[in-house]
Amino acid sequence: MKALYIATSGTSDPTRASLPLHIAANGSVEASQDVAVVLVGDATELASQATANGVEGVGVPPARELLAKLVEHEVPVYV
Repeated sequence: MKALYIATSGTSDPTRASLPLHIAANGSVEASQDVAVVLVGDATELASQATANGVEGVGVPPARELLAKLVEHEVPVYV
């Protein structure tokens, strides 16, 4: 199965910003699915490592951990 996750929220809503990353990293990657993530709009803020390091939503892992897992598994992240 192939999946494309589109993230549209940034630092102003850290939980919403983290959800597509969480589903991709801890859902699709764990299920060995072919996956990619697209950062659009406010989510492009997450392309900056310094900014992403400060994004921590409620009930989801910090964005820095999710992005690290995506990089570790060579998941394409498009901006």
